[in-house]
Amino acid sequence: MEYLFFTYPNCQKCDALKESLQNTELHGQEFDITSKESKLKIRDYLKVLKRDEKGGIIIPTLIFKEEEDVVSVINDHEELSHWLRSKG
Repeated sequence: MEYLFFTYPNCQKCDALKESLQNTELHGQEFDITSKESKLKIRDYLKVLKRDEKGGIIIPTLIFKEEEDVVSVINDHEELSHWLRSKG
């Protein structure tokens, strides 16, 4: 399983989720959403992204994939912790 991790620079929530990821054996790529490449990449996942009450995409966004299928979308370190426990 691989992940795609979309973040903003100087984002405390992004840093907290990044720290939680570093304590796992999971592997993936991080994308700084301020770069053109990252903006193009996140467009591939618009249908599965969680949004806030105003319709904006919630960042950080951590997408877990198995082959080409999205298996989970996580937005904070607590969600990651719960998800990891459910995987046992």
